[in-house]
Amino acid sequence: MKLLHYTYRNLSLFFLLLVAVWGALFYYTLMDEVVDETDDMLENHAYLLIKQALEEPEFINSEGSPVTLYSFRPISESEGENYRERFFNDEVYIEVEDEYEPVRVFKTAFRATNNRFYELTVMLSTLERDDMLETIITYLLALFLLFLILTTVGTRLVLKRVFRQLDRLMTWVHTIQPEKPVETVGNPSKVREFRELEEAIRAMGNRSYQAYQEQKEFIENASHELQTPLAIAMGKVEMLTDNPHLTEKQMQELDALYSTLTRAIRLNKSLLLLARIENGQYSEAKEENLTHIIDTLLTDLMEIYEEKQIHLVRKGDPQAPFILQANPTLMELMLSNLLKNALQHNHQGGTLLIETTSTSLTIANTGDSSLDTKRMFQRFYHPQGGKNDSNGLGLSIAYTIARLSSLRLTYRWEDGMHYFTFVKESK
Repeated sequence: MKLLHYTYRNLSLFFLLLVAVWGALFYYTLMDEVVDETDDMLENHAYLLIKQALEEPEFINSEGSPVTLYSFRPISESEGENYRERFFNDEVYIEVEDEYEPVRVFKTAFRATNNRFYELTVMLSTLERDDMLETIITYLLALFLLFLILTTVGTRLVLKRVFRQLDRLMTWVHTIQPEKPVETVGNPSKVREFRELEEAIRAMGNRSYQAYQEQKEFIENASHELQTPLAIAMGKVEMLTDNPHLTEKQMQELDALYSTLTRAIRLNKSLLLLARIENGQYSEAKEENLTHIIDTLLTDLMEIYEEKQIHLVRKGDPQAPFILQANPTLMELMLSNLLKNALQHNHQGGTLLIETTSTSLTIANTGDSSLDTKRMFQRFYHPQGGKNDSNGLGLSIAYTIARLSSLRLTYRWEDGMHYFTFVKESK
């Protein structure tokens, strides 16, 4: 999720919660104020009724109108002395309208001129009050909704404007590559944090470019400085083997030394190649048909390992080749490594299975036991029972090339066969 959407979502939820809480508090405050005003009206009206009853004793026998109902009821002396005034909501039947209406009720007691206690019940219809409250709440909800919409839209516009510079900065970051100098972003900002972030990224990019150049220079120097003495040593060993006065033991020692130098040369070349791949020195990419590369490689490799009488099995639709945007040199190297492994470590008279689809490629060969799935793609991995002349970098090189080419390389051991599968990674 983008930072803009994440921030906008959280702010919108915060505003929604804030408006909801504020609306609830406002509603209960308004209701409390309206009820308080109604109770004050009832108290004032009761005071006037009691005053009139004290001045006109016969008024105690009257009753109120449908709008403001009241009634007097005689009570005992003890009940009158311990009487507690109270307010409550109730409903009363209105004969004129033939229905029940909500009312607010106030009950109090007083001593009349005849020295007797009376209970006064005063009722005030709350129908108009409830209608007014409903109208107020409706308008308030509309205003709240309008406020929320305007706030969220305004917040999004403000955030989009603020984060526009961050989006340009992120686009610029994606263009930074170790093998290229850092370009100017051209994103002047009044925000201090954005300026500091841009400066930090530029400094980091420049350090990365400098380190890349130094590493590239080291690899090129190592390639020259190591290959030359190794080649000289190989030449001198070959010269020594031409000496007719060498004993058989000396010839064996020279042969062992020659094999060691040969492995050292292959190891040096493989390590330098791996370093170049990981440093992105094979960045050129174009559309490659991996099915066609497999066919081309198999033509030569099957002849080289013809004496092993390996049975080749091809599966897949020729009309649906495995096509990938990648470096052609790396693709040929990766597939060549795996095909050589599949043929070199195969049984006499074994099977080589090649299966291709438009999104995957599988290379399988018969074998003795499963490889160590946790270590098999690490450098210098040698399976138990493997050949001693292997430098243990073939699978590591293939895995590195696959990772840098947006391919996922997996392995499984099934029915006495090693299965290596390439699958296109979803971007």
